[in-house]
Amino acid sequence: MGNWPLLIISLLILVGSGDVLVRGSVSLARHFKVSTLLVGLIVVSIGTSAPELFVSLQAALNGHPDIAIGNVVGSNISNIGLVLALTAIILPVLVQKSIVKFDWPVLLVASLVFYFLALDGELSIIDGVVFSSLLIAYLYMSIRKSVKDRKHAPEFKKPQYNLYLSLGFIFASIVGMYFGANWLIESASGIASGIGISERAISVTVVAFGTSVPELSTSIIAAIKKESDISIGNIIGSNIFNILAILGPTTIISPIQVSEKIISSDILWMIGITVLLFILMLVYKTKRISRISGAVLLLAYIVYIYSVFTAS
Repeated sequence: MGNWPLLIISLLILVGSGDVLVRGSVSLARHFKVSTLLVGLIVVSIGTSAPELFVSLQAALNGHPDIAIGNVVGSNISNIGLVLALTAIILPVLVQKSIVKFDWPVLLVASLVFYFLALDGELSIIDGVVFSSLLIAYLYMSIRKSVKDRKHAPEFKKPQYNLYLSLGFIFASIVGMYFGANWLIESASGIASGIGISERAISVTVVAFGTSVPELSTSIIAAIKKESDISIGNIIGSNIFNILAILGPTTIISPIQVSEKIISSDILWMIGITVLLFILMLVYKTKRISRISGAVLLLAYIVYIYSVFTAS
């Protein structure tokens, strides 16, 4: 099978496996009467970020550091510059105060920590511990904040599937992501060498877009249903999770070399578009990301993609 068909198949497997993981995990959580708060904060976040985790981990273990790092950085850029931008263009996105005061600052701190830890050209086991510790702190603060703000007791909905089917979904999704990640790394590496561009260019564009599809579909559907206010929380939360929950475990298992090009260009682009998002969130007194702001973010993303391929 050629590299491009294998790439498409692997992306479909990763997206489908992520969806199955969310369904199985939510159903399992309801069997054990875990609150909807924890389901939304942890289970769904894991589900939407699981493709990135498997791809980065497999890339690191298979000796493709640019794909391991580029997947995370490119996905974060894509989430803001493409996913959130398209959502805002469809329907302006309302921004809650908690996003500006809590979640966005956490994302910026995580991004800056990532940048400074990468400056020596390697993300070590110690760096992985730092990421994992920040993740635990973020989850603790988020849960504590949400519990404090909750006025009513959590509702325990009936599980959608029986216990064994829920467990079967989770197992099947893990198997699917394992093979999907391996095939994605194999095909992306083959495409890069076949057309004479770097693995970094493929990882921060094609691979990153593919692993961002769950966030894209979720946000677009939310916008169509006129519930776009949930999109920005999903995007920022996913970006925080991408840095802390993916780079943490990955670098603890296998330290990753970080190329100079990723340090001097891609990570700075990631930080820059994160700051641009903050500026656009404050443009309007109503705290919303307008269609114009969405167009600005999309333009920034297009410029970034252009710069990646012209520099390859």
